[in-house]
Amino acid sequence: MNPDGRDSPRGLSTEQAARLLARDGPNELPRPPRRTAGRILRELAREPMHQLLTAAVAIYFVLGDRAEASVLLAFLGVIVTITLVQERRTERVLDALRDMTSPRALVWRDGAPRRVAGVELVRGDLIELAEGDRVPADARLISANDLAVDESLLSGESLPVAKAAAAAGGPAGGEPAPSRQVFAGTMVVAGRALAEVSATGAHSEIGRIGAVLGAIEAESTPLHRQTRQLVRWFSVLGLVVSLIVGVLFAWSQGDWLGATLAGITMAMSMLPQEFLLILTVFMAMGAWRLSQHRVLTRRAATIEALGAATVLCTDKTGTLTRNQMRIETLACFGAAGPVSWHAADGALDAPFATLLRHGVLACEQDAFDPMERAFHALAATLADRAPQARLVHEYGLSPALPVMTHVWQLDPGPEQVVAAKGAPESVIGLCRLPAALRAQVLAAAADLAAQGMRVLAVASAGFAGGAWPATPHGFDFRLLGLVALADPLRDTVPRAVEDCRRAGIRVLMITGDHPGTARAIARQAGLDGEAGLLLGDEVAALDAAALRRAVRTTAVFARVPPQQKLRIVEALKANGEVVAMTGDGVNDAPSLKAAHIGIAMGGRGTDVAREASALVLLDDDFGTLVEAVRLGRRIYDNLLKAMRFVFAVHVPIAGLTLLPMLLGWPLLFTPMHIAFLEIVIDPVCSIVFEAEDDEPDLMARSPREPSAPLFSVSMIAQSLLQGCVILLLVGGFYAWLLHAGRSEDVARASTFVALIASNIALILANRSLRGDFRAVLDGRNRALWGMIVSVLALLSVILAFEPVRSLFGFALPDPLLISASLGLGATALIALMVQQRLMTAFAHAARRRGAPTRQG
Repeated sequence: MNPDGRDSPRGLSTEQAARLLARDGPNELPRPPRRTAGRILRELAREPMHQLLTAAVAIYFVLGDRAEASVLLAFLGVIVTITLVQERRTERVLDALRDMTSPRALVWRDGAPRRVAGVELVRGDLIELAEGDRVPADARLISANDLAVDESLLSGESLPVAKAAAAAGGPAGGEPAPSRQVFAGTMVVAGRALAEVSATGAHSEIGRIGAVLGAIEAESTPLHRQTRQLVRWFSVLGLVVSLIVGVLFAWSQGDWLGATLAGITMAMSMLPQEFLLILTVFMAMGAWRLSQHRVLTRRAATIEALGAATVLCTDKTGTLTRNQMRIETLACFGAAGPVSWHAADGALDAPFATLLRHGVLACEQDAFDPMERAFHALAATLADRAPQARLVHEYGLSPALPVMTHVWQLDPGPEQVVAAKGAPESVIGLCRLPAALRAQVLAAAADLAAQGMRVLAVASAGFAGGAWPATPHGFDFRLLGLVALADPLRDTVPRAVEDCRRAGIRVLMITGDHPGTARAIARQAGLDGEAGLLLGDEVAALDAAALRRAVRTTAVFARVPPQQKLRIVEALKANGEVVAMTGDGVNDAPSLKAAHIGIAMGGRGTDVAREASALVLLDDDFGTLVEAVRLGRRIYDNLLKAMRFVFAVHVPIAGLTLLPMLLGWPLLFTPMHIAFLEIVIDPVCSIVFEAEDDEPDLMARSPREPSAPLFSVSMIAQSLLQGCVILLLVGGFYAWLLHAGRSEDVARASTFVALIASNIALILANRSLRGDFRAVLDGRNRALWGMIVSVLALLSVILAFEPVRSLFGFALPDPLLISASLGLGATALIALMVQQRLMTAFAHAARRRGAPTRQG
């Protein structure tokens, strides 16, 4: 039945909808142009590294060295292919995420309601709208009940607009008045409606501004801006140094083409263009990994914030509990005192049947709320059905009166029945009970709530006439009794709460439930509910300073209306906490926006809550939320490892390019050698490190400081120190080879092998942030070991085949020298691990000497 009590509609058939979708296209606004392969290639052509490689190829052709130019061109093709594959992979991930985050619509198809992606709506579809929904397409109202819509997106008008359906039997055809239409992109703030889709996609009202919306670019995250600034700074530095090197080479050697090649080689060795690639791949793949755990990321900056979260504020129903309500107890009150029915008792006596029947009348007929479904499920077992009736008026829940009230017209006859259900305190207030009975009912409600059950009171009233009171207080209600529903704790919650405790993250439960219920669930979840519990009224009575003090010790908040959630979030933020907040309702949107990490419920959440959030939990499970924090920490750790590697790996490359020029040694590198090294560096930094597993202490260490930059002084210093270790070892090895009288080609080949081995050691050393030898040789990262085998195989091909060897300026070293080169890599690994352990020990000692600890 739809909102005005009419029979349920049929809607379009699946076949009709498919034909219309094929004809009119998807219901979506015009998107920015897709990043096709051609567009990505054009972007790559503007990268300084690729321009330098292209210039080197051109110079080799000018010099007549076609073989070397061809090989370098092949390397350029490999580098571009790797980058293209990674970019396309990122685009596919983002496309998949766009499909998953498409708004959902409740549409009637084949005579039954179903949830479909908003892009699948077509003209003629019948859609149901409820409070908190974003309207998915322009539509003509067929029926509406107290409908109010926020149209500020289109009109700029801040006040909601009241809407009504056309009167039955009114004129057909023509364009309906705006008050009888709803428009795509607007928000339902009150009431319910059934509507027929009249325009979709670019043909909708909002489609007229779609091109403008598509042109708006999202603001860069702080990390992205920091990275871009660093790349710009290093690029300028590298180009200046390369220009100086080229001029000095030309002045000393008199070879301008050779000087240009030397300058290009120097510039290529210093350009850390991998930074932006790392950031793009990590954020996209991070969002994809989160989606595999049924967490959708709506803002990339959230991934940065997840690792710094210090407080998780969660609601109870459906997040800590299963949201599978079942009526366990019914309690009625008479002259002889309270009597109870329990689920195990079977059939219902008359007073309990009346209580349940009116509880059903106070529910939505097409119920989605788990508690209302529980009412319908138990009522389905009754032998006697309620008389035929139609809904003629309703009073929704409000912060001031959390009671749902429905007015029903009984058929036949003029009699009207009013049914109300809600929080016991509020329903008792409507019934105006004597003080003794009031105390008895409240005591029974508290006893049931202390057992972890959700308690509602049900009342009824009779009414004659059509001039309904402005509020339910105008009816003469009679209390029918209490209904206690059980919602068991999710199995994952106790372990997840313990994980948070070990990770230095506080868990706060903020619920609208009875304090007894909240305490019972808190005990089961492992929260310290006895240490501090605040009621919503107590929160409202505290000033800002007192609330800041209170939230430091309080773990459970009960009977909290949505508007008080915002104050709690602000108080936590004022205490220096990084706050993650869950929410599902329209009124939760301010607190979700105010939190550092707003988390909407994908299952039961409203569209407005989802749009105000940064994350969406598809399964509404607190355990999934904690897993998202774990993944956020892992992503940040791996990002740090990749950035640290890129900093470090460019030091020996740049140093071994510059030192021979300064010391008069034979040149070690040409652009071809740098291109080969780039083939190693690009997939390592963006694929291998992204696939690394958790650090052993991932959820056993305190959250990182949110203000700490990724490119901290200590991180850069440690990376440069790692690079200097490799430079000293490999540079010293090259000097020893030259001093020992080895030929230039043998020395170059042996040193190149040593550099590749040392770079592999650098990769392995950076697999662990704390110098853990066991993590270094862990075999679970198949991408890493596949890359190492591929690089060594490619290096073997270069050394084994004389034509390729000569292109690199190599001569085949003897087996002893190759063993020495590979052994240098093992030496480098040991040196790097020792250095890393010393740096970690030094950092721990510095923290113990008085580094401040975080609050909470």
